[in-house]
Parts: sequence; C-alpha cells; structure tokens
Amino acid sequence: MASLNEPSPKAHAPIERSRRQPRGVIALLVAVLAIVLAGTAGSAPHLLVGLARAAARDDVKIVGGAPTSLDPAAQGDIESAAVTGQLFESLTTFDSSLVLRPALAASWDVSNDGKQVIFHLRPNIVFSDGSPITADDVVGSWLRLVDPAAPSPLSALLLGVHGVADRLAGRSSDPSTVGIHARNGDIVVDLDRPGSDFPSVVASPSFGILPPSVWRDRQAIPPTNQVVSGAYSITATSSSEITFTANPRYWGGPPAITTVHLIQDVGGRSPVTAFEAGDVDDVPIAANDASWIAYDPMLGPQLRRIADLSVTYLGFDTSRPPFNDVRVRQAVGEAVDWNRIVTLGASGGEVAATSMVPPGVPGRGDKSWLPVHDPAAARKLLSDAGYPGGSGFPTITLGAGGAEFAEGIVADLQRELGITVRIEDDTDHFARLSTNPPAMWELGWIADYPGPNDFLGVLLGTGSSSNPGRWSSPAFDQAVSDALATRDPATAQAAFERALAVVQSDVPAVPLAYSDAWALSRTGLLGAGENGLGYKRFASLAWAP
Repeated sequence: MASLNEPSPKAHAPIERSRRQPRGVIALLVAVLAIVLAGTAGSAPHLLVGLARAAARDDVKIVGGAPTSLDPAAQGDIESAAVTGQLFESLTTFDSSLVLRPALAASWDVSNDGKQVIFHLRPNIVFSDGSPITADDVVGSWLRLVDPAAPSPLSALLLGVHGVADRLAGRSSDPSTVGIHARNGDIVVDLDRPGSDFPSVVASPSFGILPPSVWRDRQAIPPTNQVVSGAYSITATSSSEITFTANPRYWGGPPAITTVHLIQDVGGRSPVTAFEAGDVDDVPIAANDASWIAYDPMLGPQLRRIADLSVTYLGFDTSRPPFNDVRVRQAVGEAVDWNRIVTLGASGGEVAATSMVPPGVPGRGDKSWLPVHDPAAARKLLSDAGYPGGSGFPTITLGAGGAEFAEGIVADLQRELGITVRIEDDTDHFARLSTNPPAMWELGWIADYPGPNDFLGVLLGTGSSSNPGRWSSPAFDQAVSDALATRDPATAQAAFERALAVVQSDVPAVPLAYSDAWALSRTGLLGAGENGLGYKRFASLAWAP
C-alpha cells in the first residue's frame, strides 16, 4: 500500500532484545505455581502449559500454510510471502503499528519531485554465510521481478519505475534500461511518475534480497539451509512442519527465539484442541470459535483479534463480450443487493464492503463506493445493451475460487435480470485467472503494503499483471498518478477518491467483503500480533522474561 506519511530520513537503531532469565529460576517458579494451582479444577493445566512454554523460550510452534515457492520473485500468495519474508529481508519493513521502518536500508531520500528514491544501506550487513550484502545484490534481486522470461506475479508493484513497462512488454532486452541502479554503495531508483510511496512498496516480501548465487548465477533456492538476508533459514521440512533456525548474523542481532516450527498439520484435531494440549503456541481459529472463546476464563485472555487489510471482490473480464460493454457491468452492479448477499452469506465473520480499499489503510476515507442498488435501472441498462429481459444473453461463468457469495450473486442476477450464470470452482483459481479468466470471478486480495494504491493501481491499473480483467481507464490511471505525485495526505486521499468514483461508475470490479482474523496465542509470547499484512514477523517474536 502507499504510505501517505513521509518516511523518516533517519536510521532507527535495532531495539535491544530482553536478556534471558536463568532457566533454573523459572523452573522453580513454575513448580511453585503448580503447587499453588493444583487444586484449581480444569483450567490450571492450561495456564501451566503456557508458563512452561514461556520458561523454555528458545522455540515456538506456529500454525501456518505451506508455501508454493521460496522465491520472493515467484510468490504471489500469502502463504509463500509469510515464509519468504522470514528468509529474505528487504530494505524497509512495517512495524506492528504500520509505521514504515528501515530494515537493510539505514535511511532513504526522496527527491523533491518524487521521481527518484535513493536508499542507503546499513554498514557492514552480511548474508547468513558472512558474505557482504551490497547494492548490487539489491539491484539484481529486484530486477528478477521484471524479468520478461519469468515476471513476478506482483511485477505491477514496479510499474512506476522507469523502463519497467518496456521491459515487461518485451520492448527492451537490456536490463540496464530499468531505472534501478547501484551507485557508490547506494541504490538509486528512477521513476516515470512521482512515487512518494516507493519506500513503502519495497517493504513487500517480493523485494527480499537474495545472494548472488540466485540473482547472478541463477541457482535455485534450496529447500533447506539457504543463504539468507533475513532473520531465519529453513533447516528441516516434512509433510507436517517447516523448521526455521535463527540467523546469528541477522542485521538486527540474533533473534530472541532460536527455532520456529511452522506447523501445517495438527493431526486432524481442531486448532483449539491442539492449542489446549500445548502442541502449538499460536494458531488461527474460526470466527465462530472466537465467539465462545472470548468468554472462556483461560482461553479468553489468549485470544487475539487480528486486523486484516484485505478485500474480497468480484471482477469482470472486460476484454470480451458481454462485459466489454460498460452497460452490462453497470447492470450487474445495480441488480445485486451486495450488502444483503454478504450479510446472509458470511460464515466467517465477514462484513459487507463499501470500497475496494479496506478499513485500516491510511488515506482510505469513509465514503461508500458500492454501485447503487436499483434493479429497475439495471434492467434498462441491460436492455439498452441489447439484452431485454436477459434475452440473447450468453450463459456465463463465475469463478468462485472457494469463496462463499457466488450462489447469492447468481440468484440475484437470475431473478432481477433473467440471465444464467454457471458457478465454477477451479482447483487452481490463480492459474485460471492468469491464463483464461472466466467472465466473472471472486478473489481475495491482501495488502502488499498499507496504502490505497495496492488495492487500486496495482489491482486495476492499465497493464497491471494483477489486473486479469484487462480493464483500462485513462481517468482512473490519472487519478492514481495524481495521488502518488503528492506528499499531502488530503490531496492524495482526494485523488484516490476520484479513482474510486471511476471504479464505481465503470464497474470493473465490485468490493464484496472485509474480514478480521482470529488467533489463539500463548500467554507470554510477545510480538505475535499481525499488522494486517497477513503474516507474522518471526524476528519480532520473543518469550516474556
């Protein structure tokens, strides 16, 4: 997302981590508490499990999904990002309060016109094998995102950089024409349009810094014992677990927790049961479980609500009939009662969306940008497009991708417009969208960085790799460009709202739902909260002393 706050030009020193307490002292405290609590029925063992786990303080077990790739340039799903973000650090990062912080960069400068950003690396930073991290490593890693032979699924994050559009379109075979260069140990980024949010953009896990063996020598990233720039490397894998071991040469100092176990299989049990048994320390849970856990005397204090900067939306293939006609898209937008569909169809605590930009994103605003619900106007629009009462309208496909609102949308369209929609649940929804998208689809999108552009320009901009509907609007593109050209938050918000108004009118997409996530997190585990970007930063984890 685009951060509308100007980044601090000063480096932030790493925060000193808490010293470990002697294990013998903690073991004695646990033993005493065990005696005191021995007479407490039912709940005491769960408390002791938490205390014992905190006492060990050298490992943690977190439930998470399996990555599809360990390559930052190849990943486009949150499960992969949650892993690659631990292995390969970028130049900036966001803290738990969504404040942009330096990571491998000590600081950065943005030119007055916003068209050049210069990153200054921290001195003496190294990969886990002791080799230096250089500006060339940054340039080589980032250029892989726009390799025309294998572009990143999120290459659109770099579209504002000079030469990137030509490189992705195959109009330039020379990577040196891309405006990312090393100069005197710094990284210089030249932009075609002002991009005051670029330091926020590169906090995305896609921008992780790789060793020369990968970016220069084109070696594959090994499944274990990688040379990393991040806080952890993977040292073991199995069908049920990925084991991460701390990088002692990490720029921020050795991580407080030596070993992180990413658990993918809890043996067929419910997440709550696995947590109560002490087999996991942090586990996502369903919203319906959270509703009763909140009142449980022992589990309630360990329940976390995690803000999720994400939106589920309905998209249209605007490149071919029938949705290349804006009147047909408008008819769909006005025929469906989107609020009712989401309210009745939600099963995981979702709430009806009002904008493509979810709550919590700086500069979002609070207006509703949903199409107006007006079935009579929708029927006229469809008739004007040549399909009176749905006559002659082709049977179309809605790619649901496992989302839960498809049936309600289909029912409203049949009732109000007389058109037939077939629901399709692909085994590989993302591959379908990238190669041959259905006429309509549902998709969830979570922030790469916390700014409106990640839900607007990145998702719907002309030529974006994340725009499978191939919609294009000069007015929309200009509004986004105007928003990124200013450092004034009010001016930027007004420009983004112009872009949202175009989306509301042209209906290339309809926002459906927002949702929060819930987790159980062991008492004493610090840093396990998430900032809405969908994954934990293992380097921030520690057990309370």
